[in-house]
Amino acid sequence: MAKSRTTRPKLRNSILPKVGGKSARREPAEVLAPLVIRMAGYAESQLEQSITAAVRRNAAKAIAVAGNDSVLDDLQTRINREAQQLLIDQRPDQADLNQILGAMRIAGDLERIGDYAANIAKRVRPLAEFSDLPQIGAVSRMGRLVRDLLSSVVTAYSRNDLAGAIEAWHRDEDLDDLYTSLHREVLTYMMEDPRNITGYIHILFIAKNVERIGDHATNIAEMVHLIVTGEPFNKVRPTGDDTSDQLIRPADRDKPAGAND
Repeated sequence: MAKSRTTRPKLRNSILPKVGGKSARREPAEVLAPLVIRMAGYAESQLEQSITAAVRRNAAKAIAVAGNDSVLDDLQTRINREAQQLLIDQRPDQADLNQILGAMRIAGDLERIGDYAANIAKRVRPLAEFSDLPQIGAVSRMGRLVRDLLSSVVTAYSRNDLAGAIEAWHRDEDLDDLYTSLHREVLTYMMEDPRNITGYIHILFIAKNVERIGDHATNIAEMVHLIVTGEPFNKVRPTGDDTSDQLIRPADRDKPAGAND
């Protein structure tokens, strides 16, 4: 009489390396931090190239930046998959959970930074038709500020440097102040020089994208605080952006800032 065979359920293959017949524990920081730092480096490169393309009105460089945006999307997908696998395969404690969730949030911010860099690049070709817009120098200064800010928060993440993250977080206000000043200046020039109004509009959009990149950099600083301390960063974010309250009238063009009617 033939013996009946018992069908055993197939076990899912673990992605964890085997050590001594057991699955080795993977530390979230060791798995995710290198990927996040790699993604951050690419986002910084995209940002720098987009600002350079805008300031120099280099359409070829701008096209390259816009075409490379998918690299950041792919890196974010990989980080999210690794994070999800860590949650499935391990039972992370609160500290590890903060590392995992922090990496996913930072990857999301870096992906958005890449999107804004691509948006800046897309403005370069029409902007290249306008050769005498002095405000492009202010865009260059904003670009330097936001590059330094992003570099600082990424360094703070890589080193678990809480003080560095908080210091960078406060610097976003300087970027907001510069954006507000540029916004008012451009509005004034638009009234005085309507022939170049299209160029000024592109400058405003570029400047706004740079300002938003600064906001995402401060998000990363707040995630560093969560990872290092285990607590959310509950301070009210400083902002110098009051462009929503700006109103430029013809009579204001030659009036000193702060002068009363």
